[in-house]
Amino acid sequence: MARIVVTESVTLDGVMQGLGRPDEDTRGGFRHGGWGTGYQDQVMMAAMGKEMAGTGALLFGRRTYQDFQQAWAERTDGNPFTEKLNNTRKYVASGTLAEPLPWQNSTLLTGDLAHAVGQLKKELEQDIVVLGSGELVRSLVAAGLVDRFVLSIHPLLLGSGRRLFPEDGSFSRLRLVDTVATTTGVLLATYETL
Repeated sequence: MARIVVTESVTLDGVMQGLGRPDEDTRGGFRHGGWGTGYQDQVMMAAMGKEMAGTGALLFGRRTYQDFQQAWAERTDGNPFTEKLNNTRKYVASGTLAEPLPWQNSTLLTGDLAHAVGQLKKELEQDIVVLGSGELVRSLVAAGLVDRFVLSIHPLLLGSGRRLFPEDGSFSRLRLVDTVATTTGVLLATYETL
């Protein structure tokens, strides 16, 4: 049985919006886009590479899927993540997209999200990794489907922006199973749900 592993970059105050570039996600007037640039180091890349090696499938919400598809589907730059992202089976939760999806190895999930993801957990053997996809993550947490969180906690306070966990979220206990400190001040923390 597969685990659902949520892999996210967040600020110390929990913001996950607009990690990669200024125009990535400006919803709500967000002006801090690109806050995650400049924090990658060899420690982070090695840890993320190890995490991705155990990935059997990727699970995306519509917005993140489209963003990743635009950024990665046509890349030929030798980045070690390119081949993994392109060749891994991708499942997409969306009420607006239709098949065929444009990125290779992509399947649209239909029907009730909790049921569809629950079935994937039963059918697959390796980890199903969620990247980004904040609204999807909140739905999965509410349904009790997340088994592990891998958080890259950046040493920043933004004060505004969409946060990984909503203020009205459910109570959950987690167990810390691993930590890695990078040379740039990012703390990689891995938690399992109890």
